[in-house]
Amino acid sequence: MSDNNHYEVIIIGAGAAGLFCAFNVAQKGKRVVVLDHANKVGKKILMSGGGRCNFTNLNTTHEDFTSQNPHFCKSALNQYSAYEFLALVEKHMIEHVEKTPGQLFCKNSSKDILNMLLDECSKAGVKIFKRCEIKNIEKSIQFEVKTSIDNFSSESLIIATGGLSIPTLGASGFGYEIAQQFGHEIVKTRASLVPFTLSEKLLEDIKHLAGVALPVSVSCKQQKRLMTINDDMLFTHRGLSGPAILKLSAYWEFGVEVEINLLPQTDVIDYLSEQRSQHPDQLMLNSLAKIMPKKLAEFIGTEALAKLKLKQIDKPALEKLKHKIHHWKLIPAGTEGYKTAEVTEGGVDTNQISSKTMESKLVKNLYFIGEVIDVTGQLGGYNFQWAWSSAWCAAQNLDN
Repeated sequence: MSDNNHYEVIIIGAGAAGLFCAFNVAQKGKRVVVLDHANKVGKKILMSGGGRCNFTNLNTTHEDFTSQNPHFCKSALNQYSAYEFLALVEKHMIEHVEKTPGQLFCKNSSKDILNMLLDECSKAGVKIFKRCEIKNIEKSIQFEVKTSIDNFSSESLIIATGGLSIPTLGASGFGYEIAQQFGHEIVKTRASLVPFTLSEKLLEDIKHLAGVALPVSVSCKQQKRLMTINDDMLFTHRGLSGPAILKLSAYWEFGVEVEINLLPQTDVIDYLSEQRSQHPDQLMLNSLAKIMPKKLAEFIGTEALAKLKLKQIDKPALEKLKHKIHHWKLIPAGTEGYKTAEVTEGGVDTNQISSKTMESKLVKNLYFIGEVIDVTGQLGGYNFQWAWSSAWCAAQNLDN
């Protein structure tokens, strides 16, 4: 093997964690190569946040993550915070906006974040190979990586392959296979931050609502806890989506009932009672359409009830309406799965990884960073921050 193909660090995966880790390692004077099977690097960065990349959340804490070990992510998040990544963004003069408190997006395009990472890699002398299929990995004194391009060797190997989410962008379970090859356990994976699908019967009832969005409060039971999310929900041709549903999917288990409050800020009985006193001859449908999308008001009110004037509606009908609006219950048929999921829940078991360095406890100089690990953030920039923080830890602690 040529000496030119020997690097001090090989990183597999040219996504957010891999690229960020690469230049931080190279800035310490190490020769670094990044290997990726895709034809383009950072595909998930480019599509994230609707093409504007929700690159971090300033309010990030360990409580925004799920894992079999909920304390695992604390050290990394403390070592490299959202504010430190923001400083790098501002150093590159990338304009950004705050959508909700702490939730930061590029003002213009996700390309700004990817270009920043690639610029830093270029300045640090990082070598990046695309369309590079990994054929085999072995370790004796050092790591030997055989690929479709050439054979490489290194003292350290960092796995930044991501999870199973959005296979059309090149996602695969390859990182889990590497982990298992070296004796690591894998916590069962599943699609997370993903839309719900509904039964054909329910879809038939609400098909006319596709495209309707509104703020809601959604909840489901996770073990003995009631998990509640307040955010926007979107009706789709396949079921339910929007931030509220994506967030709730991180806690939902198959077969569990979901309850939706379609008017969390308004008591519908109080509202209609007030409307009746002021406009007794107004149709109930028209009253409801003032506080929710008209198509949804038609679905909620039913045809017979919607045609009634407010003065004609009795108390039992009001109570029935209240229950349907504030306590709409359904059991999702499932989720859309990995094809549209933002992230993969589960992954390499954190019990076999150092929380301070991201180094394997089983194999010296083997590291895991980013989504491949059993650490999953909520919607809102948290998963990108985990990529930056875990990558930083590995980069700073190599050889320590």
